[in-house]
Amino acid sequence: MFTADAVIDAVQTGKKTFINTFVTNEAVKAPMIKFIDAQADYTKKAAKVSMDTFTSLTSEAVKQAQEATKYDFNKAYTEMAEKFSFKK
Repeated sequence: MFTADAVIDAVQTGKKTFINTFVTNEAVKAPMIKFIDAQADYTKKAAKVSMDTFTSLTSEAVKQAQEATKYDFNKAYTEMAEKFSFKK
């Protein structure tokens, strides 16, 4: 199953690897790694909220669609036709 966390971790690991490879100054490297960790945490939370929102909206849309299919259009048409008929 696809999870956003796995993708986020992969990207952030790539960033950390780049920093560890090319940044040699420890005073610069440590805050950069800390920043990358903060990015990962924020991005994971944002992805979770987005997924929860999408799931809720989809669930409600399905419920509304199910309610709409319960409507008896034939009965409504018959009642309307009776009301507008010009019987003598």
